Amino acid sequence: MNRNHMDPVANVVVERSGADVRLRFLGRWTSEQAEAVEQKAASLPQEAEGAGRVLMDLSGVDRLDTLGAWVLDRARTDFVKRGQEAGFVGVDEPKRILLHEVAYHEFGVKRAVGASAVVEILSDVGQGVVGAGQDLVGGVSFLGSLVTALGRVILNPFRFRFTSLVFHLEAVGFRSVPIITLISFLVGCIVAQQGIFQLRRFGATPFVVDLTAILTLRELGVLLTSIMVAGRSGSAFTAEIGSMKMREEIDALRVMGLDPVEVLVVPRILALMIAMPLLTFLADIAGLFGGGVVAWIYGGISQEVFIGRMRSAIGFNTFMVGLIKAPFMALVIGLIASIEGLAVQGSAESLGRQVTSSVVKSIFMVIVVDGLFAMFFASIKY
Repeated sequence: MNRNHMDPVANVVVERSGADVRLRFLGRWTSEQAEAVEQKAASLPQEAEGAGRVLMDLSGVDRLDTLGAWVLDRARTDFVKRGQEAGFVGVDEPKRILLHEVAYHEFGVKRAVGASAVVEILSDVGQGVVGAGQDLVGGVSFLGSLVTALGRVILNPFRFRFTSLVFHLEAVGFRSVPIITLISFLVGCIVAQQGIFQLRRFGATPFVVDLTAILTLRELGVLLTSIMVAGRSGSAFTAEIGSMKMREEIDALRVMGLDPVEVLVVPRILALMIAMPLLTFLADIAGLFGGGVVAWIYGGISQEVFIGRMRSAIGFNTFMVGLIKAPFMALVIGLIASIEGLAVQGSAESLGRQVTSSVVKSIFMVIVVDGLFAMFFASIKY
């Protein structure tokens, strides 16, 4: 085993002195000598058999990298486990730092916790409740930031970006008209067709007008519009703000002394709140038109009868219920879309995850808000 210490091959020289053994490591203990390193390391327990103390002398090591340091520290750990006192000597500062950084430790197998299915279900429910609470607190906090930014704009109108508002009005409102009117028309047709089919058995076919008009004006028009806007415009807002977050453009705005909420969020949410009632009105008209067409073709109800019965079935409050809901729906969609966009990290995976979360949360909250308004209007008999 005696070799010149300048030999680049990893080697070990054993020197015994009573109960002590000195292991003099020579050559290069690097990944290039991986095979020799492992072979020499495997022979160390036999070479130090019966020793009370093992001194691992690294003064003759020409080069040491992470692989060699890890193997040597693993050998030292094995000596200690066998009840032998072991330690490094002849270690300069670079080697000491390397040995410290790659210190060997065993990776134990994580034992699965034997929890019952009921406990796991309750744990998931608890985590969901905590997450919902955190989202609620974050939403209220962001709403405060939005109100603050809006207040600054009101006090200093020259800060408001009117061009951005017009652009988003076009994107959210004008370009959404075809798909929203088409969906509302088809849903109005389906509601009327199913209503006629069910009411015909009771000889109450004309009441399909009441069903279609009340349901469309109070619920379906605003609900369908909100869901379509959440999927179309809400996701776009999240993707746009998230892309700016990824490219550090939002940080650049802060460096320039601009508030990202004032610059990016306020125009978008105002555009949503202006466009949503207009889109809801068009959705109502399209839904009623679809119901009227089906009632005429499928139920034999003429346009004059349909319009006359609709006028007696609904009132101004029926029309206003849907329009009153619309701005609040828009506010919820805009807040969630903006929060999720600002939560994007620096990866495309994060962007996709936040866009998906934005759409899901927006649709869920739109339905929740609609239910709350339904209970409110029922309680005040409006």
